Amino acid sequence: MREELRLTHRLPELTGAVLESYRDDHVATHLGAEALPSQRAVVELIEDLRELLFPGYFGNQLVDETNVGYLVGDRMSGLYRRLCIQVWKTIRHECKRLDSECTHCEDRAEEMVIAFFERLPELRAVLREDIVAAYDGDPAAKSYDEVIFCYPGIFAISVYRLAHELHHLGVPLLPRMMTEHAHSRTGIDIHPGAHIGRHFFIDHGTGVVIGETSEIGTRVKIYQGVTLGALSFARDADGRLIRGRRRHPTLEDDVTIYSGATILGPVTIGRGATVGGNVWLTESVPAGTRVTIDSPDLQYKDRSHRLQPVEEAPPAERAAGT
Repeated sequence: MREELRLTHRLPELTGAVLESYRDDHVATHLGAEALPSQRAVVELIEDLRELLFPGYFGNQLVDETNVGYLVGDRMSGLYRRLCIQVWKTIRHECKRLDSECTHCEDRAEEMVIAFFERLPELRAVLREDIVAAYDGDPAAKSYDEVIFCYPGIFAISVYRLAHELHHLGVPLLPRMMTEHAHSRTGIDIHPGAHIGRHFFIDHGTGVVIGETSEIGTRVKIYQGVTLGALSFARDADGRLIRGRRRHPTLEDDVTIYSGATILGPVTIGRGATVGGNVWLTESVPAGTRVTIDSPDLQYKDRSHRLQPVEEAPPAERAAGT
């Protein structure tokens, strides 16, 4: 009780200090501007979109031949309305941020969402190949059901492919919010601007980083801890980062990258190449090449030849001093 009274006494002072910290803060304060998209709404949209991508796997309703048409129509109707709102918010915010006036934000949002819905059948076809790649690439997988329900790589790739389509359509901010949600859940960080081909498999996945300008071909497999990153960042005469340039690796078809490998810069890993675990690469690799590091000088000690403890003399002998 006394602590509450003490806080009540100081509340105006503390509130004033927090409000003062907002003054002239144009980096971490968003006051008097258009509403931003909702993180909670984005997560809900992802879950509803997964129900469309994988009918019968997610959600609380049993889906069968008799009700699937109704359920999909109802889901898409609700998704359209809610997704339009979030896309509209991101467009309006971007216009304000760039000090430009957008007079057709709602129309643009609706056009983008319709174009996105038009891509869903093809997205399902691509994701089916990703699921097959995971099942064929992991002998521990017992079924496609297990892959869909349990594999973090499939969750991250599914969200990435949805976000990539929105990114390609020019939707600001929202795609990155989607992939960062997948990142927080799986430890797999895929920028929505990356281009990833079909039949893609991330095994285990934690710690994987795929940068914005990465290009990945078909039938590529990567393991946990792999980084496809940038080597350095070009800056202009004023010291500001130059954006939009290619700065991440290209992996051609049928490449395998093992755990812990780091590949930096706009290099190319040729078709069919294999990069071994913990390799650090900043240069291109020809097609069909296998890149590994020398085994470290391991030292083995035979622990079975430890010195045995000295046995103590029997009590009678110790007493006699022998």
